[in-house]
Amino acid sequence: MAKEIKLSAELRKEENGNVKKIRKDGYVPAVIYGSGSDNKNIKVKHLDFQRVFSEAGEAHLIDINIDGGDPIKVIVKDTQKDPIKDSIIHIDFYQVDMNKKINTEIPLNFIGESKAVKEMGGTLVKNIGTLEVKCLPGNLVDGIDIDLTSLDDFHDVIRISDINLPQGMEAVIDANEMVAGVAEPAKEEEQKEEEKPEEESKEGEEEKKDEKDADAKGKEEGNK
Repeated sequence: MAKEIKLSAELRKEENGNVKKIRKDGYVPAVIYGSGSDNKNIKVKHLDFQRVFSEAGEAHLIDINIDGGDPIKVIVKDTQKDPIKDSIIHIDFYQVDMNKKINTEIPLNFIGESKAVKEMGGTLVKNIGTLEVKCLPGNLVDGIDIDLTSLDDFHDVIRISDINLPQGMEAVIDANEMVAGVAEPAKEEEQKEEEKPEEESKEGEEEKKDEKDADAKGKEEGNK
């Protein structure tokens, strides 16, 4: 089970035109919707949300307490940022029903070391960094471990179907999609072939330059 994360909030009594004042006072305007309930316009302290979001991300339940009331279980559905300051200026919280499955993305934790990387000089290739899953809110986890020790050579890959998902969780995307693999290092012959066109181009440019110089010299002698 994922750890419990709490966040305090206040109902927004100001009209929409006062969102600048809300932000100036150190708050972020937000809305809670979903689970058949009425939308709730709220505001949360910017620093409190930053702390909570660094822990929860978009794949963790948050207990929001509005004006001292009973906690509401939500996940962060979306955030909007100021394009210049890169600070969060609005938050969408989705209120979940603990008895209904939801779709969300869980971060992948790549653990262990691949033999093909460590001993054979390959390069680890991560195709995805999060996994879209479907589960009950109570089955959400902080992350899913991907063990890289199974990548012994350049032909080995880890696919969605290879992931050991937590109980009650199912992947939404294609089971055959690659999660990670190892790229083979470039061979010396291939590197030389890549260098040849550049060298040939330089030689061709030098030949053309010599021809131009010869033509110019010939014209000068003819004019004498």
